[in-house]
Amino acid sequence: MTLSHDVAGDGPTIVLLHSTVCDRRMWDPQLPALTGAGYRVVRCDLRGFGDSPMPDRPYNNADDVAGLLDELGAEQAALIGASGGGRIALEFAARFPQRTTALALLCTAVADHEPGERLRAFGDQEDALLEAGDVAGATELNVTAWVGPHADDATRDLVRRMQRHAFEVQLAPQEQEYGSIKHDVDLSAITAPALLVSGEHDFADFHAIAVRLSEELAGSRHLHLDWAGHLPSMERPDELNPVLLGFLRETVPA
Repeated sequence: MTLSHDVAGDGPTIVLLHSTVCDRRMWDPQLPALTGAGYRVVRCDLRGFGDSPMPDRPYNNADDVAGLLDELGAEQAALIGASGGGRIALEFAARFPQRTTALALLCTAVADHEPGERLRAFGDQEDALLEAGDVAGATELNVTAWVGPHADDATRDLVRRMQRHAFEVQLAPQEQEYGSIKHDVDLSAITAPALLVSGEHDFADFHAIAVRLSEELAGSRHLHLDWAGHLPSMERPDELNPVLLGFLRETVPA
């Protein structure tokens, strides 16, 4: 299955991997900035998000990204990943280092992280709401948890619509449910330069992950934003876009 996607611009390829509270629409504020700077931008919806249906066979997200790049004729790409999209970007960069030119990871997750008390409590509350059939309540919980205080109402509404749609797709009855294929991932295999962004108003877990990765990944640096929640690319794109462009101009000049 090919992931639903769109492509804009010309130049070095940049792949945008969305947070799992969102879909590829979260990158609307970045698209004109990146294409205007001379990059070919690929946005995709992961399986079960946006316009991509649930999987019809066992799957792996990083393999899906590799397959999409193959289809588009892109041998290499820089990856910008938010939260769960960052976790996928890390796996891709570790398994396909020769194909990865740079990594920009925004409030990234990582596969082996043990969640802290607040994050576990959030997960328990979300599970309880969904088990009770309260999709609207679970949606609002996610908006409250993941959107930072400096986001405007339009941003909150978009996150609300993206998350509600994801729940509807993922909770719909399936003929058969297929799990994700797990691969052994050695992050020390990553060779691409990496920018790790965390936010002051996010769960502490994501700051800790950024600090840890900045120590483990050669050629990486950590930027902590005092204004940001979990979705800085949506909350203040006018401040985040220059950060991304500056990093890309250094690592993948157009």
